[in-house]
Amino acid sequence: MNAEAIASFKPGLLSGVRKLANNLGQSQSQPHHQNGRSPTSSAEEPETDGKVKTKLMSMWNNMKYGWTVKVKTNFSKDSPVWLLGRCYHPVDHHPLDDTQAIACSEDMLGVFVEEEGIEAFRSDFQSRLWLTYRREFPILNGSNFTTDCGWGCMLRSGQMLLAQALVCHFINRDWRWRPEEPLTTGLMNRNDKMHRAIIKWFADIPSPVSPFSIHTLVRLGEESGKKAGDWYGPGSVAHLLRMAVKAAAEEYDEFEKLCVYVAQDCAVYVQDIIDLCEKHENGGSRKYWKSVIILVPVRLGGEKMNSIYAPCLTSLLTLKHCIGIIGGRPRHSLYFVGYQDDKLIHLDPHYCQERVDVWQPNFPLSSFHCRSPRKMHLSKMDPSCSIGFYCKTRDDLDAFVQDVKKCLVPPNQKSEYPMFVFCDGRSRDAVSLPRLSIPEDDNAIGFDSDNYMECEEFEIL
Repeated sequence: MNAEAIASFKPGLLSGVRKLANNLGQSQSQPHHQNGRSPTSSAEEPETDGKVKTKLMSMWNNMKYGWTVKVKTNFSKDSPVWLLGRCYHPVDHHPLDDTQAIACSEDMLGVFVEEEGIEAFRSDFQSRLWLTYRREFPILNGSNFTTDCGWGCMLRSGQMLLAQALVCHFINRDWRWRPEEPLTTGLMNRNDKMHRAIIKWFADIPSPVSPFSIHTLVRLGEESGKKAGDWYGPGSVAHLLRMAVKAAAEEYDEFEKLCVYVAQDCAVYVQDIIDLCEKHENGGSRKYWKSVIILVPVRLGGEKMNSIYAPCLTSLLTLKHCIGIIGGRPRHSLYFVGYQDDKLIHLDPHYCQERVDVWQPNFPLSSFHCRSPRKMHLSKMDPSCSIGFYCKTRDDLDAFVQDVKKCLVPPNQKSEYPMFVFCDGRSRDAVSLPRLSIPEDDNAIGFDSDNYMECEEFEIL
């Protein structure tokens, strides 16, 4: 089926499925009096109707965003592909020859593995954790939601960014998920165990053993007036992740040496990060260092992204400290992990899957990994996003500060227009905070309008 056929067929089908689901939802709110039955005598029917509605909405969502169509994204053979600080190239020439990165020196960039080619890229891509809409999970507190389909995409994007940081923290960036290979060494078994542990921390249950679940994030969102079903912006999610990691560190030893710093008003205060990370053991003189996830909410334009920041954005994705960007296009959240030429590579949470019982021995892992990279043109990106970095040690932090500074000012622009800035001191000592680009209330990201055709983003073979 070609793109034109999909474009002509898809809108009518989507509209029909959504109307059916909405009508079913409206019928749930009305009491049943047919055949002399009281509303209480048909208590099981709304529950059944609710499950049917959830499945219909899942069908609508999956058709809308192209998951029911065989889609293959093309990659150029003449350009490097960058993925979270790793460069892959299908032909034998140096990727710096034609990359859009504005970084100048190789020592600040990620690892070059061009000889491994696109297959190595695909292995790297499918090893990233993919956290999507789920259905049939326990009801979210204060609501009747058993799915986040249609409203939880920004929360899922935030979960994916945090999951990438946890992989770097507890395993390492070079780890690859190879389900076809038997676990033959102690290291492979250890990594598999940690891989599953990280997934469990994001399990869709209202339990302390899953400190980063959708239930936990929604509960934390209630403190700022949000509730289940509300949409979130990338800046709001950055603060939710900070709160979730802080709460987890107070409960579990695993997270004791991990913290999250969220920049305010596009300013990263280095001393604030040092104060957050440098701690004394049991109040003594011996110091230890907490690894840190640095999240920088920015707004790169007005209604649309200002194109002058495009090379800055792609350059950040070439840095070894980058763990991705949560943002998307308007009203459609995505987790950006790389790019080729002028297109961003992303993981899309808009695929509604059945909840997996991760407490079963050797639970299936396939639904937590995506085998199909997708691309989006930079010009379609919403200007509001949060950029993530991970620094394991103090040396990493120092290198990160020096490296990122080289990527923040658009080419041929004055230095007073960076994406964000670094300040040496503490935020509380600043006379006035720099106001660059992010507004106080970032854009909420949620459902698309019905007439947007996802297939225009891809080349369908």
